[in-house]
Amino acid sequence: MTTTGASALGARLDRLPLGPFHRRLVIALAGMILFEWVETYSFAFVAPVLRTQWGLSLSGIAAIVGISQLGAFTGGIAGGYLADRIGRRRTMLAFVTVYCAATALCIAVQNPWQLMTARFAAHLGAQGMAVVAIVVLTEFVPAAARGRLQTYKVAVGSLGIPIAAWAGYFLVPHWTWGWRLVFALGLFGVVFAWLIRRWVPESPRWLAARGRTEQAEAVVREIERQCGVTSPETEVRTDGAEAGHGTEAGHGTEAGHGTEDTARTPPRARIRHLLAGADRRTFLIVSVMWVTGLLTYSAYNTWTPTLLSENGLELDDTLLLSAALATAAPVGALIAVPFIDRWDRRTTQLALGLLTAVTLVLFGLVRSQAAIVVLGCVASLLFQMAVPFLQVYSAEVFPTRIRALGSGTANALSRIFNFAAPTLVAALFAGLGYTAVFVFLAALSLVGGCVAVAFGPRTTGMSLEDATTPAHQSVTTKEKASS
Repeated sequence: MTTTGASALGARLDRLPLGPFHRRLVIALAGMILFEWVETYSFAFVAPVLRTQWGLSLSGIAAIVGISQLGAFTGGIAGGYLADRIGRRRTMLAFVTVYCAATALCIAVQNPWQLMTARFAAHLGAQGMAVVAIVVLTEFVPAAARGRLQTYKVAVGSLGIPIAAWAGYFLVPHWTWGWRLVFALGLFGVVFAWLIRRWVPESPRWLAARGRTEQAEAVVREIERQCGVTSPETEVRTDGAEAGHGTEAGHGTEAGHGTEDTARTPPRARIRHLLAGADRRTFLIVSVMWVTGLLTYSAYNTWTPTLLSENGLELDDTLLLSAALATAAPVGALIAVPFIDRWDRRTTQLALGLLTAVTLVLFGLVRSQAAIVVLGCVASLLFQMAVPFLQVYSAEVFPTRIRALGSGTANALSRIFNFAAPTLVAALFAGLGYTAVFVFLAALSLVGGCVAVAFGPRTTGMSLEDATTPAHQSVTTKEKASS
């Protein structure tokens, strides 16, 4: 199938009013992301007590964090590759299963080596699911609300950070096995995994890109029905045939598992496709944005409790301060809601990076608990404001055939740098001190926005099909060169 048919289906999705389908989609994905974030960030709040119980050194903590990032790297690439090859829905369900099983293992571990293995698997499953969830929401939601619904997903998901933090504060200091209860919270993600299976069909954009036009048509018609919109009587396919109404993609229906149409199915997405031709520039831009953004964000959230403890604060005070900082995270995402579909995403990324840099430098300089709380809350707000901009932008700039692989691999590359980051942070702290760590993170926070403004294409409010045309991206490049 050529892009004409895919564009027609995309246009129908973009014209839809927000309805029950979109609400269920956000609930299922956001709930799963929430408990994925609980599991992902829980280690930051149990690490101080594990240092005492298991006699772990800072390098031991760094090794566990690093191996977790290696799992996330593997999950990001594998999730993106499989989502473009076998479908978004099937891939999400597979990685959710891995995540839930690995979370159960985290509860039962008896030594650091077992914990490393369990954390590797948990991050692999969580990251594979998360990168596909970004793409799924991007491909289903109308262009005018794409950023807003992605932001709601992030806002709900980021509740996982304060949940993990407050659980750490109330459970970890009082029972020797309290940290196991913190890990156990991630198992509630099973509920939302079931909702994904029930409520989330296969992406019609992916189906159309694979030549499965009848199934794509069926999914779109069902979404239109749920949104109270009358579907067209017929849809003309590019080979001149009329697409039948097909089987409706109701709840629990696995659209996309029937026989493929014979009309020109594109080649399977591979990593080499990201490194050649017009997509190479896009991949490099998005990779730099993910690497610098996630490295800064992850290092701040993962290391702040331990660094505060090493800087002289007692365990109870450290956990309390960390919980207070984490509580600000969901509010930051909500603050982004009025702006994300109105302001140019590239310019906003740069502005948020600048504000974050200033805040992190000040955070590294102050010593009073009151100042740490205020500046830490501001930093958490800014980080969470930036996350939905980065997520939706990275999915918008790739064509459907490599959308999951491109955004997932770029995201995964940030995990490779995070694999080395714990050692780097520990070395900076040991050699140059507490403040130097936050100056380093401040510098990193500026890079992604600068690259996006200088080289990235505009996507805000545009259909996915228009935003990813070579003509649009080349026009953006010429505009940058002439300005």
